[in-house]
This record gives sequence, C-alpha cells and structure tokens, in this order.
Amino acid sequence: MRKTSTAGRSLCLAILLGAAQTPAWGEAPLAVTVIRAESAGTVRVLSLTGELMAPETLSASFPTGGRIAEMMVDDGDRVAAGDTLARIDRVQQEQALRSAEAQLAATSAEFATARDDDTRQAELFQRGATTRAARDAAADRLAAAVARRAQAEAALEQARDALADTVLLAPQNATVIRRLAEPGQVVGAAQPVFELAQGQGYEAVFDVPESVLTDEAAPNPVITLSPVDRPEITVTGQVSEISPIVDPASGTVAVKVALDADLPGLSYGDAVRGRTGLGEGEHISLPWSAISATKDGPAVWVVDPDTSTVSLRQISIRRYTSGEILLNDGVASGETVVRQGTQLLYPGRVVRIVEETK
Repeated sequence: MRKTSTAGRSLCLAILLGAAQTPAWGEAPLAVTVIRAESAGTVRVLSLTGELMAPETLSASFPTGGRIAEMMVDDGDRVAAGDTLARIDRVQQEQALRSAEAQLAATSAEFATARDDDTRQAELFQRGATTRAARDAAADRLAAAVARRAQAEAALEQARDALADTVLLAPQNATVIRRLAEPGQVVGAAQPVFELAQGQGYEAVFDVPESVLTDEAAPNPVITLSPVDRPEITVTGQVSEISPIVDPASGTVAVKVALDADLPGLSYGDAVRGRTGLGEGEHISLPWSAISATKDGPAVWVVDPDTSTVSLRQISIRRYTSGEILLNDGVASGETVVRQGTQLLYPGRVVRIVEETK
C-alpha cells in the first residue's frame, strides 16, 4: 500500500509539471499586433559641428623683437600686398640710423681728403719733388679711407633695414584671421603677430569619430553645410583631406571639407554644421517594442503563419535609432514579428493578430 501511494503521488506530480509547460486546455489565442519584416536600403545621417578655416594660412611676424606700438588691422580685415599691419617702437633704430649717417659723412670727408692727398703726392713723385715713402704713405691712407667709407655705408644700409623691420607689411593679398598680439606687448623676432588667410574661399574642419571612418557604410561624397543658427541656408562641399592621425584624447580624426560657395554672414573661425548620409545597404528595421531579451542576448517573437504559434528568435542588432532597431540578421524579409504583447508570450503560444502594420 505504501509503495502504491508513492507511485501515485509521483504520477500526479508529473502530470502537474507537464500541465505547467503546455498551454492550458481551451486557452484562448493571445491578441497581439505584428509587423511584417521588410528589407530596405538604409542611410545613416551624420551631423557634426565644425569650424570654418582658410585652405591656406601664413603667419606674419617682425624680423626683429620689440614692443608693439601700433596695430593697424583687426580680425576679418582684408589687406593688400604691402599694406602696413603693425609697428613696433623704433627709437633705438632711428638713433642707430642717425649715428650711421654721421659716421658715413665723417668717413666720406676722410676719403675725400685722402684722395686729394694721394693725387697730389702722385704728381709730386712724377716730378721728383717727393719721396717714395711719402707717396706710399698717401696711397695707404687712401686705401684705409676707402675701407672705412665702405664699412660706414654697410652700417648705414643695416640701420635702414633695421628701421624698416619695425614696420610689419602684408606679404600678399590676404584676410586677417586673428591677431596674436596687442599694442604694448613685447614680441620676439619671428614671433607670430597675425594669422593670415591666403587667397579666397573657405574650408570646414570637423572632428569625426574614428568609428565612422572605419565603418563599412559608404559615405556620401557631397556634404551639406549650413550656419548653426540658420539651418535653412545651405551650401555643398567636398571632402578635401582626411588626417591620418587619430586624436588620442578624443578618438576623432580631423576631416577638411572644401566649400563650393561662401556661407552668407560667416567668416573664418565661425561654427558651421555639416550633414551627410552613410549608405548601409539593405537591412530590416523593427520598432523598439518588438525587442525581447534572453540570456543569450536580444530576440524577437516570430509568428508561424501556418499554426499561428510563436517562437523566440535570436537577432543581431546593427545599431539603434530613436524609434527603431536596425538588424544585421536573425529575421528574414517577409516574416511576421510580434510588435506588441511580447511580455505574455512563451514558445508555442497561439496568437491572434488584431492589427498588422507595415
């Protein structure tokens, strides 16, 4: 009797467990909404903020150091070749120039005296009225006078160049991007004072995440650019340069885009918004509500069209958008996926479709 009772209890337990794992007799189909998976070409829109720069720049600096006395131009000014950009204090240079001029005048007078003496001694020597020593001494004094005058002329030329170096001139037609010094500031020789943009035109520089450039998605060669505060104003541009170096701090790569036309109201250093599309090929996209989770990762419930039952299918997600998920694989085009009601499903559950959307 005891063995029979134990066997009976085991049979009842097995029946109960089996009942817990199978649909209850007469269970009504669960009402769910579904979506039909369809493969379509997708484009990822990339939008970044960059800065307008000049395609070619140069730095303007004084050849000599000193204290800046005057700045003649400001940011954004256009200058022509030879225009004065800035001046430094020139008191010392003017004094050196006057000293060199005086030295040249003295050596010129000395040269004139030595030349006359040499001529006179030469005539006397020819008539035998002077000695060879006196003749040679006059010639030596003339040679020394010539050398001192040449040295004074060189010093005068150097003083004039030093005075000219106190004035910074525009090397060519350009636009002032920014001033790097201010009046009263002491600058050294060759220290940049202005950054100039050569010629005309603009390019935009963007810090693009490295992952975007290494993605298999093909970027659109046409970039659309607009002012940050006026997105309705747009021009197009083309990628002109991609830096081979990745910024270790931000993980970005500098990309330069040459503008096909100027953006009204913007100049060098202003912010600009750039947008482009990255073609990703054919993929299936599903709404967020269709995602379920398992221990192995994300999954979706797929409806069998013949039996109206559902099964859990693992999926591989390419990326997320604000309202959808883009799949790499896991669902084939044409299959029916449960969109709402997934929290009440289990494998083999019979469902009733109450709405179908595409």
